[in-house]
Amino acid sequence: MKEISKSQTIVSQGTRPTQRLPEWLKIKRRINDDYGRVRSILKQHGIHSVCQEAHCPNIRECFGRGTATFMILGDICTRNCRFCGVSSGIPGPLDIEEPVRLAEVVAKLNLKQVVITSVTRDDQPDGGAGIFVSTMKELRARDKNVRVEFLISDLAGNTEALAVIIDSGVDVLAHNVETVGRLYSAARPGASLSRSLDLLRAISVHTPRPVVKTGFMVGLGETLDEIEMLLRQVHDVGVDIVTIGQYLRPSVNHLSVERFYTPDEFEMLAETGRKIGIAHVESGPLVRSSYRAFDQSKGFLGRL
Repeated sequence: MKEISKSQTIVSQGTRPTQRLPEWLKIKRRINDDYGRVRSILKQHGIHSVCQEAHCPNIRECFGRGTATFMILGDICTRNCRFCGVSSGIPGPLDIEEPVRLAEVVAKLNLKQVVITSVTRDDQPDGGAGIFVSTMKELRARDKNVRVEFLISDLAGNTEALAVIIDSGVDVLAHNVETVGRLYSAARPGASLSRSLDLLRAISVHTPRPVVKTGFMVGLGETLDEIEMLLRQVHDVGVDIVTIGQYLRPSVNHLSVERFYTPDEFEMLAETGRKIGIAHVESGPLVRSSYRAFDQSKGFLGRL
């Protein structure tokens, strides 16, 4: 891969970073009635969204389109990844009514395609797999044709819990590798790239087989050779869809942005993935795993 030039850095003040963002990362703040309606419905039903908890830069667009990426298993993660804006600590007990409330929200928003992720729950023997399954049952009880994408943790390597989630009938099953292997100790303590790759491989060879998806960030100090290696690794375990986006620092307590990639550089990364043989690569500064997720997977779902 050809060299990529150095980009701007950021300056931090207080608890939130003040970023000298390049023009392609500056978002116009547009808020419409649907934005407020989605926020209100989520609050009313006690449902979390990763859009809010992880400070997603696309929240106004997604809420403004009347949709959201739902986050189950509470809002406290048992891990402390140094890139993630979700709160970490000791979570409370599982909320067994959460699947019912989420299904009610989906019905109120009249969604036909749903993306659901979660915090990591290492305190649970099954990693929270049972709540994912209950959520699917509640969704399909109301609409048997609703398309569902799950974005799951590594489940601490629990293959039985993984099989239960796959057998729920999920259409797209995603697990993000997040970054290159060398940066795991700094960015993802408690996780390992080999465990994540093993999980993705297990999804790919399972019957029934959902669409298999992963994603990662750039801007944490990875090299181009490391990115190409990661693309080859996820291709080799059977991934269908890869998303690549720019890391943006949630606060001064998180890892610094080492560089900003340009839109042309993101396209170059996408082309590298395609040449390796990955069926679909979504790559851009504001790309996130769940952003317009069913635009990414519609070609695969049409063949199911």
